[in-house]
Amino acid sequence: MAKINLKQLWFEFKKGITVENPTFGLVLGLCPTLAVSTSVQNAVGMGIAATFVLLGSNMIIAAIRNLVPNEIRIPCYIVVIATFVTIVELFMKAYSPALSKALGIFVPLIVVNCIVLGRAEAFANKNTVAASFFDALGMGIGFTMALTIIASIRELIGSGTLMGFLVAKNYDPMLMMIMSPGALLTLGLLIGFVNWRRILKKKKLILKTGCCSSEILKGE
Repeated sequence: MAKINLKQLWFEFKKGITVENPTFGLVLGLCPTLAVSTSVQNAVGMGIAATFVLLGSNMIIAAIRNLVPNEIRIPCYIVVIATFVTIVELFMKAYSPALSKALGIFVPLIVVNCIVLGRAEAFANKNTVAASFFDALGMGIGFTMALTIIASIRELIGSGTLMGFLVAKNYDPMLMMIMSPGALLTLGLLIGFVNWRRILKKKKLILKTGCCSSEILKGE
């Protein structure tokens, strides 16, 4: 039995939240990010749904990767992903119909979400079940966190509420923030902030260690 490298598993988990965050780092899955982030409830619901699909599909694909012929691997992956998406969709319709209605077509579209397909092809197809589980968990949490941050800003400024609760009675909401321009503006500013922080961190590390920038990037 192969020895489990806990340090490597921790790295696979952590990278999805920090340097390879699907939204702020890899800039993937922007369609649902922009569409459902009008409220925190929608964002959290979408994040949990995507995380469940990521976990299930990554683990199954990692388990069957040596059994699936290379020529038909993508159709097989889509079947696996679609199975977990169907489970999520039916569960949501049964136990949270309001959330299901609010998310609409974006739950079924998880089947072709580039985050889920990307992790299946780029990671689960080449790694163990354990590593794929932590990769999916980190990516799912990172995606949920990004959605929640964007939705909190948009809901607070655009509706004057947070988690559906009124924050200020006399506040005049900026309706643009819950529309498409507000989504793009919020996402762009947050990605810019994350990149600025990353560059600043690299500069400090270069000054502290004396390493060149290429060595810092390689270390990441």
